[in-house]
Amino acid sequence: MAATIKEFLNEQYTNAMLAIGSDDTIKSDLNQAKQALLNTVLQYSESAKGVLTVFITSVVYKILHPKQDIRNHQEGIQNGYSGRTFDSKNITPFLKQCKFPAMAESGWLTRSLEQKVPYDKDYKGAINPSGLKAAFLTLLENIQNGANCTDYLSYILQGLILKRNQHTIDLAKPTTLSINSILNVLDVHFHASYKAEGASRLPVLAFYAIYECLINEAKRFKGKQLLPIESHTSADARSGRIGDIEIIDENNRSFEAVEVKHGITISLQLVLDAYSKFQTTAVNRYYILSTAPKTNKEESQKIEKEIQRIKNVHGCQLIVNGIMPSLKYYLRLLDNSFEFVDKYVNLLENDTALKFEHKEKWNKIISELN
Repeated sequence: MAATIKEFLNEQYTNAMLAIGSDDTIKSDLNQAKQALLNTVLQYSESAKGVLTVFITSVVYKILHPKQDIRNHQEGIQNGYSGRTFDSKNITPFLKQCKFPAMAESGWLTRSLEQKVPYDKDYKGAINPSGLKAAFLTLLENIQNGANCTDYLSYILQGLILKRNQHTIDLAKPTTLSINSILNVLDVHFHASYKAEGASRLPVLAFYAIYECLINEAKRFKGKQLLPIESHTSADARSGRIGDIEIIDENNRSFEAVEVKHGITISLQLVLDAYSKFQTTAVNRYYILSTAPKTNKEESQKIEKEIQRIKNVHGCQLIVNGIMPSLKYYLRLLDNSFEFVDKYVNLLENDTALKFEHKEKWNKIISELN
């Protein structure tokens, strides 16, 4: 049963991550009054971890055991169940796994919640503040009276995810990685399995970090300016940019640009779309780079033909390549590869499109290096 409960919790967590999406807002059909009660639990989730834990335990147990009155939280209470046991085996480990606020062993290990009486309106436990106590007991009453427990659980998980994502996390900055090690770390970081959106941003940040290094080292970029990286949601058409990364010359004209694709094979259509962005500019060089495998031979021939046509008509040198080969080439041009690591980690820390999960994965990858 424990494995089934773990699978259930992980599924609910994944669903909550998907519900949040890229706009970082809780999605729910619950009315404002119910949302206000849940927001109170979220507000005190750090200072009242026991209440949070007992609430989630109650909701989950009710979903799995609909006939149980979850207000009767101890076996010693008539018609009761052992909330503490269920919590210790399932809920607290889940909260810790997700890096949510959690007690050491169980939410029931607090005097305010361990009293051997039902969690009803007459409950005397000293849950503070009083507004949290009222919200907690009202929510449990709502659940017992037929509230949609899955909606309650989804709301609280989405809220916890958003609160967690707002926390800063110190990221590792290894100083002695070889170029091959850097490439291996990046490859794992790009292609790890994430539940949250935002992974497509990682190779963009890697290349921006490379350009932050090259702009000061490469003779080609003397007198040129690397434009600030734009937010993940800024469309090129709206912003006026011709790529994810752009360098301008002394006259503020496009000089070089990079379009980064994650998991998308470069096709003729992508090349045509890119040309439509820069055909009215004076850009000298334009890269389309992807983490996906190379296209088939027939498509590659069409792409090469179009690249030559663009060169003849416009003069821009359009280059298509894989992410990793390009990173390897550029890293070899740097005087000190740690400068790249330093800049990449700085971007990871500050980019709003990335979530806690992406940052935690970086630290995990670094910690597992031999």
